[in-house]
This record gives sequence, structure tokens and C-alpha cells, in this order.
Amino acid sequence: MIIKNIDLISEIKINFQDKHAIKLLSENLSEKLEDNTVIVCIGTDRCIGDTLGPLVGTFLAKSNFKYPFYGTLKNPIHAVNLKEEIRKINNLHKDPSIIAIDACLGEEKYIGSIQIRHSPIFPGKGVGKNLPSVGDISVVGIVDKFTIDDFFQIRNIRLNLVMEMAEVIGKSLIKAAKCY
Repeated sequence: MIIKNIDLISEIKINFQDKHAIKLLSENLSEKLEDNTVIVCIGTDRCIGDTLGPLVGTFLAKSNFKYPFYGTLKNPIHAVNLKEEIRKINNLHKDPSIIAIDACLGEEKYIGSIQIRHSPIFPGKGVGKNLPSVGDISVVGIVDKFTIDDFFQIRNIRLNLVMEMAEVIGKSLIKAAKCY
């Protein structure tokens, strides 16, 4: 199922299991790629639900991805080093157009949804952290539901869900880069 909202944020939402997910996501992403695009994969390998970004980065590292990217399982970009890593990226790349990738909490009906938004990511917002926003475009994967009742409890997120979502995002980025 695809839901497109035509408004100031303009986003696409698609379930990672949709048979057309890679095609639709790559078509949308290819429209957003520029010569100065940099991919920033946010998250940590210390929490299954937050591995989406680093898994995408690791997937890109194993391909011939032509754009610079940061954040892998080996070298994650997370709450502790986010400000410093973004500073480094901005120093290395002149006026980068950043596509930020991160896991997200959302409504239960959207678990498994991959969303492309014309807005930055606000890392850590779902767990009460106040970190700087990242990106011009964001790609988020909803890995679990957000509820006030269990805000600080350990979630029951399946690694397989996160890995499959990361693979779809990674393949979509690779395909989009080839189309650009």
C-alpha cells in the first residue's frame, strides 16, 4: 500500500514487503539525488531497533555505491557522536545535500513502513533525546510502535524485520544511484 501526501512535506510511505517497494522507493529517491548528495545512516548496533541506519550503511559498503555515505555497524553515527560526525561531514563535503536514514517509532499500523520525507530526521526524538536534526531528505523505517506506557521499556523488535527493511532501503538507494 502506498500513501502519498501532497503537501509541504510531501512524503511516500510503503511497506517493505510490497513487491514493488524497491522500484517505487528507488524512483522517488533518484529524483532527490544530486551531485553533492551524502548519505548519513544514523543508529547504533547496541539496540536491535536502532540498527536500521547502520545496517543500510553496511549494505552500501558491500556494494559499489557511488555516493559518499557515513554510518555503518563498524562505525555507527549515534547520539554520542552525532554532532561531531555531522561537523566532519560538513567539513569534508562542500554544501552537501544530505539524505538521512534512521529507524523510527510510529503507529502500530505503520510498522514495516518505509517513508521518504522532504524534511530532516530528529534522531532520538522517539526515546526522549534532544539531538540536532539531520538531513534535507529523510528515509525512515518504522520498526515499532510508540506508546507512552512503555516509553523506556526494552522493545520486542525482531532483528529480521530491521534487516529486511535495511536491505530494501539499501537496494533502493543503489538502484536510484544507477538511475541518476
